[in-house]
Amino acid sequence: MTYRIVVVANRLPSRRTEDGWETSPGGLVSAVAPFLQARGGSWVGWTGAPDDAPAPFVHDGIEQRPVRLSQAEVDDFYLGFSNGTIWPLYHDAIRPPDFHRHWWRPYVAVNRRFAEQAAETLRPGDLAWVHDYQLQLVPGMLRKLRPDVRIGFFLHIPFPPVEILARLPWRGEILEGLMGADVVAFQTRLGRHNFGRAVRRFLGGEGTTRWLRAEGRTVRLMSAPISIDTRRYASLAASESVGARVDALRHELGADRKIVLGVDRLDYTKGIDVRLRAFDTLLQRYRERAEDVLFVQVAVPSREGVDDYAAMREQVEALVGRINGAHGELHHVPVHYRYGSLEPEELVAYYRMADVMCVTPLRDGMNLVAKEYVASRPGDNGVLVLSEFAGAAQELRQALLVNPYDVDGVADALWRALHLPLPEAQARMQSMRRQVQRHDVFRWARACIEAMKQ
Repeated sequence: MTYRIVVVANRLPSRRTEDGWETSPGGLVSAVAPFLQARGGSWVGWTGAPDDAPAPFVHDGIEQRPVRLSQAEVDDFYLGFSNGTIWPLYHDAIRPPDFHRHWWRPYVAVNRRFAEQAAETLRPGDLAWVHDYQLQLVPGMLRKLRPDVRIGFFLHIPFPPVEILARLPWRGEILEGLMGADVVAFQTRLGRHNFGRAVRRFLGGEGTTRWLRAEGRTVRLMSAPISIDTRRYASLAASESVGARVDALRHELGADRKIVLGVDRLDYTKGIDVRLRAFDTLLQRYRERAEDVLFVQVAVPSREGVDDYAAMREQVEALVGRINGAHGELHHVPVHYRYGSLEPEELVAYYRMADVMCVTPLRDGMNLVAKEYVASRPGDNGVLVLSEFAGAAQELRQALLVNPYDVDGVADALWRALHLPLPEAQARMQSMRRQVQRHDVFRWARACIEAMKQ
């Protein structure tokens, strides 16, 4: 049967440049693009700029259908309800979510606009693949507009326990929207389980951990952990240019020093402040010297206009200053802090230079940084310290797993990682590399699409 795939996501797979358009980086784009290019599918999304909605266009073999958002909708739908309500709520309410009716109404309106654009694009028998927390109402809206297509939904962030979801005034509407899909997929079995409990409690649904029936419809539930383009990272890591950059970085930072690395969006869910305090504890408790070990933290700017994120940056930078003031010497600074993004080759060079990768989110749907580090270790050395509350912990079981709320526990894990015998470190890394090689982002995409077809 001939069918096309229409992706519906908050952002388009391309971004504007001075010369036109370029393909955006990211695992989702690289995974889905081959399917759309082969079948002539479309991508419905926002350009990322307010009041910017060019006519549909084709870039890199993919038809792109922009959806317009006004500045007020960016404030209320995107920064407001999506990132001020849903984001903190779904991440265990690490920050208290805000519940505002004047945010909810734009969320409904924008979701309807995405659904209508998708409905115009779809043909009978096509697959509509809706993505993430910004568009949770789209499946139900699209079901009413186009009952002749199959609809899948994938949630990239965690789905919360029913006790946390219960706080949301619009919990019923969100669940009804998601139940408009034929397949609802989550990063982990826990997310799938939490969703099933919520539907049974708030919609009176019935079913198992894999199938739910509510309001006359049967929906398939699945856990589908997203991954990375493993071969791309391995190829970059093996390149001469990255190797030369690794040598240069090692020379700059100290060839004999052990390096611990953190790479994160500057987000309050990532636990950057906790790991810095753990590193401070390591220097105090284990008497590790700044001339022997250092911490490199790359903080990628994120939602800089939101108060919580600005406060997080101030807190992290104050911690860096305090640790360097307490433990630093004239020629040995214990924490090297970089605020900004890295190009892919530079990022892989950082991964390769690091003896220990510290990934300690307080809650994360998956965390692809952990998988990128593993894929970038051609010598099967290096140690991954990983939060047990990251989705990646379900697959990368040979990492040193930690409770990211336990500063002493993270400090102990860092010390162990720095002194782990080489044969044990290599055995752990080899096991994790096999996992990311076998379960790459293309396998993830195929599994999701096959489930939608059934």
